[in-house]
Amino acid sequence: MNQWKHLAAKANWRITQLPNGFYQTECSNPDNEEWHAVTRRETIEGAETAINGSIDHFSKKIEATQGPKVIKTFK
Repeated sequence: MNQWKHLAAKANWRITQLPNGFYQTECSNPDNEEWHAVTRRETIEGAETAINGSIDHFSKKIEATQGPKVIKTFK
């Protein structure tokens, strides 16, 4: 759960440019100051979209641990 919370925070992500011109998304390790490569994209916009998708994914995983979400009730 702590890892999901870490990955759901945008402050724990960054984008770096590689020598070949591609952009790499990286996530920090909560236990030390190392960064880990996650994806590579051709554009900065694509890299940020990938990060936002990862944040959304982990946020939903955290939400799912709260139990089922009531969508509709009947009387």
